[in-house]
Amino acid sequence: MIRLFPRTALWSQRLRAALAVVATAVAMCGVVLAATSVPSSAATCNGYVGLTFDDGPTGSTSALLNVLRANGARATMFNVGQNVQNNRSAAQAQVSAGMWVANHSWNHAHMTSLSQSQMQSDLSQTNSAIQSATGIRPALFRPPYGETNSTLQSVASSLGLRQVIWDVDSQDWNGASVSQIVANASRLQAGQVILMHDGIQNTRDAIPQIMANLTSRNLCPGMISPATGRAVAPDGSTPPPNPTTPPPSGGTCTATATTTNVWGDRYNTSVTVSGANTWTVVVALTSPQRVSTVWNGTATWDSSGTVMTMRSNGSGNTFGFTTMTNGNSGARPQIRSCTSG
Repeated sequence: MIRLFPRTALWSQRLRAALAVVATAVAMCGVVLAATSVPSSAATCNGYVGLTFDDGPTGSTSALLNVLRANGARATMFNVGQNVQNNRSAAQAQVSAGMWVANHSWNHAHMTSLSQSQMQSDLSQTNSAIQSATGIRPALFRPPYGETNSTLQSVASSLGLRQVIWDVDSQDWNGASVSQIVANASRLQAGQVILMHDGIQNTRDAIPQIMANLTSRNLCPGMISPATGRAVAPDGSTPPPNPTTPPPSGGTCTATATTTNVWGDRYNTSVTVSGANTWTVVVALTSPQRVSTVWNGTATWDSSGTVMTMRSNGSGNTFGFTTMTNGNSGARPQIRSCTSG
């Protein structure tokens, strides 16, 4: 017994030392867990934007979803029906990751070259593929290349689809660099929608910077309303007006609109304001026309998506916008009011 005691004592010392190491590790682990489990403060959302990705699902969809989740972003996926049929699990993963799924035609054809019955078949087949894979029937449709006409819109409406073009083009499809994509996305204003694409590395690399810029401006990713085609809160509600934007002071000014460029499917309008350096101009469009891009001002929209309120943003007294005719090439925007302040 006397000879065993030193060994027993040594074993006890080693056991106590080992237990101390374990206790220290557990304590340290507890500290780490406590540090990582503290939720970050909720972002203040004074408006919502629609992040959209076309042409999926692709072999890179999983990578895209990982980046979006890592940056707390939700987006609308305008899926090609044929791609969904060939990669059902990726379409399911989009929904599981909290994304919204939408219709982007069956095989990305030039839809305006199709007959009405062909359009009907194309969109119906895509709806069915998406619903079969995800359990969700799409409520939104984006025509490939942004090409549309009154017949296509009528067909989409008959299938319960709201046509959505875009306000900002990221140009990722055109070889834009990460910095160019980020700069283009920085033009997004509340309610607007940006065009991006699944399967492009530069787009994935730009997402963290895009999200940082939106957060700095108190803008958050939201869903696209099937009623208006504008970005709203993820639960479908429309946010209140930005509390930092002062109401117009009530003075008067004059706004003069000029059509500067006309193409087959769109045209540009330039508006010059006189009588005030800070101003609010209300512009009315004729449905189904929609504004796709604005510059030198900050735009918001009413629930119909056809009445635009443009506020000065320090870029001068001339602003402009591009209008998609959407089959109505004759109508032009009307200035409803100009208020100083």
